[in-house]
Amino acid sequence: MLNKQHSTSITLPRGTLDLTYQTNSMANKNNLGQNDSYQLEDLLGFAQRINPKRAFLFVSKVLGRHIPVAPSTMRNAFTDLADLVPSDLPEPILVIGMAETAVGLSAGVHQALQTRYPQALLLNSTRHAQHDDGADSLLTTFCEDHSHASQHLIYQSTDIATQAQLLASKTLIMVDDEASTGNTCVNVVTALRDAGLTQLEQVHLTTLVDWSLDQENTSQQTDGAQPARMADRLTGIEFHRHHLLSGAWQWTDAPNPEPITMPSVDTTAAGSQALGFTGNWGRFPTLNSTDGFNNYLSNFQAAFAGFYNQDSFDITQLPKKILILGSNEFVWLPFLLAEWLETTSQNLKADTDAMVKFSALTRSPIALGGAITTMLSFHDNYGLGMTNFAYNVDQTEWDLIVLCVETSANSVDAMWRGLNNVLVVSPTI
Repeated sequence: MLNKQHSTSITLPRGTLDLTYQTNSMANKNNLGQNDSYQLEDLLGFAQRINPKRAFLFVSKVLGRHIPVAPSTMRNAFTDLADLVPSDLPEPILVIGMAETAVGLSAGVHQALQTRYPQALLLNSTRHAQHDDGADSLLTTFCEDHSHASQHLIYQSTDIATQAQLLASKTLIMVDDEASTGNTCVNVVTALRDAGLTQLEQVHLTTLVDWSLDQENTSQQTDGAQPARMADRLTGIEFHRHHLLSGAWQWTDAPNPEPITMPSVDTTAAGSQALGFTGNWGRFPTLNSTDGFNNYLSNFQAAFAGFYNQDSFDITQLPKKILILGSNEFVWLPFLLAEWLETTSQNLKADTDAMVKFSALTRSPIALGGAITTMLSFHDNYGLGMTNFAYNVDQTEWDLIVLCVETSANSVDAMWRGLNNVLVVSPTI
C-alpha cells in the first residue's frame, strides 16, 4: 500500500537534486511510530560525491556505512525489508548483495528470509580479488556503471552440492541499498545467466530505497523515446521490486561547477596484505552467514582483555559508549559483534546512557557537507595503496572504538593505532 506522493529539493554545491517519492506502509511496524512507515528523513541524508560520473549521494541512516547507527535500528530495517519479499517463491533461492555498501544488508535480509526459506543461499559481489590458489575461481564479473569502483567480482563455490544449487537457482533476490536506474540489476542478471544460472524464473530487486520507478511510467518521453521498463529489459524473467521507500530523482547541474578529481579507488586487485580466515559470510556461496562469529567474538574478548589489562574478558568493564567499525566489505561479523554488545550493554547498564553504534570504513570518496559532517582519510589496510575514509566519526565522542579488520592488526594505518581509545580486532594470520 502506497501513501501519497511527496516532493522535495536538495541543494548541493554541484547542483540540485529534485525528488518525488512515496512512503511504503509496513506490516511489521518495528518501532516506526504512528505513521507505520519509513519517512524520507528516517532513511536518508544527502551529500556530494567526489565522482565525475554522479555528483550526489544518498546517505543511508539505517545501513551503518557512512553514518553510525544502532545495531537494533539496522536489524529492524533488515527484517522489514525481508518481510516485503513474498512467501511463495520458486526454489532454489539465491540472495545476492552488492559490494561494498550492501554486503551487510544482504546478509541481514538473507538471515531474516531463512525463517521462511532455510535453504536460501547468500552470495555477495566483491571488489577484493581473492589470492587464487586454483581452488577458488570466479563465477563471473559485472559493472556498476555509476560507481567509484565499477567492476565487481562474483565467486563460485568449491563445494559440489552448493555449486549445483547455485547454478539451479530459480529465484534471484538482489539486495542493494538503493536503485537509481536499474542498470546494475540488469548487468547482474545478464552476467549470472551467461555464467550458467539459466533456470532463473524470477528476479526480486530488494532495496532500502528505489529511485527507478519512473521507468515504469511508459507515458514519459525521453528524447522522443519511451524508457525501457525493467521487465522488458530482463526477457523471460518475472521481475518484482521491494523497498521501504520509492520514487524518482532529477539532477540539475549548478552553473559552472568546480571540477573535481576522484581518488584512485577503482581496483579489484588482491592487496599485499593476506586475508585472515573469518568464516564464510558471503564472498563465496553460503547457507550460514554467521559461520565464524563465535570465533570472532572470542577474538574480540581476548583483544578487549589485553587492551584493558584484564586476566580474562570481564563483561562488566564494557565502557558506556562503544563504536564498532567494520572495514570495507568486512562488516557482517563486526555487525553481529555490535549487536551482541548492544544487547549486553543494555542488560548490564539498564539505568545508564549505554550506547553502541555501528559504522564502517569505506573506499567511497565523499565531500564534506550535508549528511557528512566529518571525514577521516588514511591508507587502506589491504595493501592496495588506496585512500580509505571514515565519515561522521569523531574519536572524542566514544569511550571505545573497535576497529574490525580481516587483515593483520599491523596492516591498519598508524592514525588508528595512535589513538588511545581504538582497539583493533583482527583474525589470527
